[in-house]
Amino acid sequence: MSKPKTSIRRLAERAVDDVDVINSILDEGFICHVGYLAEGRPMVIPTLYARDGDRIILHGSTGSGITRAVRSGSPLSIAVTLVDGLVVARSAFHSSANYRSVVIHGHGRILEGDEHLVALDFTLEALIPGRSKDVRASTPVEVRQTASIEVPLAEVSAKVRTGPPGDDRSDLENPTTWGGVIPMRLEAGAAIPDQFVPDDIRVPDYLSPYQRSRHDEPETDGYYQIGNRND
Repeated sequence: MSKPKTSIRRLAERAVDDVDVINSILDEGFICHVGYLAEGRPMVIPTLYARDGDRIILHGSTGSGITRAVRSGSPLSIAVTLVDGLVVARSAFHSSANYRSVVIHGHGRILEGDEHLVALDFTLEALIPGRSKDVRASTPVEVRQTASIEVPLAEVSAKVRTGPPGDDRSDLENPTTWGGVIPMRLEAGAAIPDQFVPDDIRVPDYLSPYQRSRHDEPETDGYYQIGNRND
């Protein structure tokens, strides 16, 4: 996937080229930050996305800056980051974070007609599996007001950091301060009904508990070991 534009130069030992690992990061996330050019200046906007094979689909308004930028031909830079922990080192210099990140470069294509309708259903199911069977059909106005933007996974780079701090040997030989990792993860709580849900309507099975097709937590060997003990 990587090309010269997406080659990792700093801490290149953390680079990940394995497509399955890259896809697992994209599948676990659902919020990305999209960079584009608007009136000669850079802009960055968070938005929902879903991976569909070798592309991602951005979801938003037809009047959003991202949609206008795609129509104008602006290139896009898209970043997805999952934070797995805070690395508490024995020095400020080696303090860091354990993370998995993917950056995508390319141009978007606004989906129309049946492609757009399929993408809308796909995005909803990717975010809330099972939900599409319960919601009412979108009206023509709602469809027109919503944009689905396809971005190919052609120019992609990924970086992963795992493991404990990469402390200097001198700090380890004279231990005076605690060091380690504070694990972090995003977890869904119990579904909370709004005030318009009748008492006799229970939470749907697919929301109790809510869960997506998440991949396993980062391994301590294999591809996830790349970059271990380097801040």
